[in-house]
Amino acid sequence: MLEQTPLKANLGAEKFFAAEKEGQKIAVEVKDFNSPSPISELEKTVGQLQLYQWALEDQEPERKLFLAISQDKYLEHFQKGIFQLAIQRNRINIMSG
Repeated sequence: MLEQTPLKANLGAEKFFAAEKEGQKIAVEVKDFNSPSPISELEKTVGQLQLYQWALEDQEPERKLFLAISQDKYLEHFQKGIFQLAIQRNRINIMSG
């Protein structure tokens, strides 16, 4: 069982926050996808999101997890097959804007 400490402290999140959206509790991991290797960043992000999801299920099961990325990066990377596959298989909720 995870200790009842903030997720940021537990998991070393850089840009992670909790909020409410239209009455629904959410948690958001913000990523910029500016690294030289978008695939490596995707691998790391998928792993982080899985850890966050497990922690949320244990600590705040009513909270829904989202990945936030810019619209530009969504169009640049997240239309590619491997990104779409990772999103679908890992059931990642995307926020883009």
